[in-house]
Amino acid sequence: MIGIIGKKLGMTQIFNEAGQQIPVTVVEAPPNPVVFVNEKERMGYASVQLGYGQQRMRRASKSNERTPRGRRASKAEVGHAAKAGLEAPPAVLRSFRIDDAPGKKPEIPSYKVGDVVKVDIFAPGEKVKVTGTSKGRGFQGVVKRYGIGGGPNTHGNTKHRRPGSIGPGTDPSRVIKGKKMPGHYGAARHTETNLRVEKIDVERNLIYIRGAVAGPTNGILLVRKQG
Repeated sequence: MIGIIGKKLGMTQIFNEAGQQIPVTVVEAPPNPVVFVNEKERMGYASVQLGYGQQRMRRASKSNERTPRGRRASKAEVGHAAKAGLEAPPAVLRSFRIDDAPGKKPEIPSYKVGDVVKVDIFAPGEKVKVTGTSKGRGFQGVVKRYGIGGGPNTHGNTKHRRPGSIGPGTDPSRVIKGKKMPGHYGAARHTETNLRVEKIDVERNLIYIRGAVAGPTNGILLVRKQG
């Protein structure tokens, strides 16, 4: 299903017509240009590649004027964006499959390079699924990573937040795969489904989605329609 690339601004609350207070996540999604269209005859499925933001580019002049510091767009990225009529390559590129709508023979929407996808593709009351990258928390123990209770804090105990025994010694004489152990926590792709669109602000390119979604403030989100 078609969607849009946006940025998570944070959470707030709004009141609906019934006067109910609803917690919402505010997503800023400026118009996304269609950079590439993948035909179904070519790859077996139909999809569109959308862009978000702009990358920094090397200055064209060869004078003494300094080039912007930091990462700059490569020639391949500049050429790919130029085919779509863009002055600068997008900072984020994501593909959205458009032929997976529910039904036996769904009607495939038609897009062409140069089109723009805006927030008005969504409507209040519509269900969406939001994909983001959860907050990275580094290397964490089992108490924070999995919510394990840990040991007692008194009566001579010295293993307060340790995992304890990780398996019997005789049988099976090994640690079972998937055992909950300390390790890297967060910074993983996560999709939240069945979220309700509460409000659309077309003038400011804002989507108000009920509930919380994965990712930090200013994190990149993919908001897709859900059949």
